[in-house]
Amino acid sequence: MRKSIEERFWDKIDKTSGCWLWKASTWGGKEGYRYGQFKIGVKGHYAHRFAYELIKGKIPKGLDIDHLCRNRLCCNPAHLEAVTRQENLLRGEGITAQNAQKTHCKRGHEFTLENTNTGTKFRRCNICIKKYMASYHKKRMAGAKRSGHLST
Repeated sequence: MRKSIEERFWDKIDKTSGCWLWKASTWGGKEGYRYGQFKIGVKGHYAHRFAYELIKGKIPKGLDIDHLCRNRLCCNPAHLEAVTRQENLLRGEGITAQNAQKTHCKRGHEFTLENTNTGTKFRRCNICIKKYMASYHKKRMAGAKRSGHLST
């Protein structure tokens, strides 16, 4: 007798630790950053998402599944949470999360509400912006005087 899809799925998980580790094929990034992959027919599914839906129900539209344990091969629904993409990125260990945790710019100025420009994709230090712009205009004016484009 053929096994059900759920039986086939659970056979590929090692539940011996807190994390339920996927022990079959993986897909995605480089080693250590790969996710478990479970195929139904020819279509691949992320194993952690499949486990979440089996135990907790449908993943709400527009949400990602975050591994609270930070182990991408974990399929333990207790370690999985549906969150927004932004929340998932900020909780992670990637460059987005690293930059969000910074409290000062690279020149040591504190990121405060008054000193932080968030008009672009990146936080910018207003003190550094002002210093750069003053230097830029000074150089530009010096160049204009040398070239004769500026009357004195």
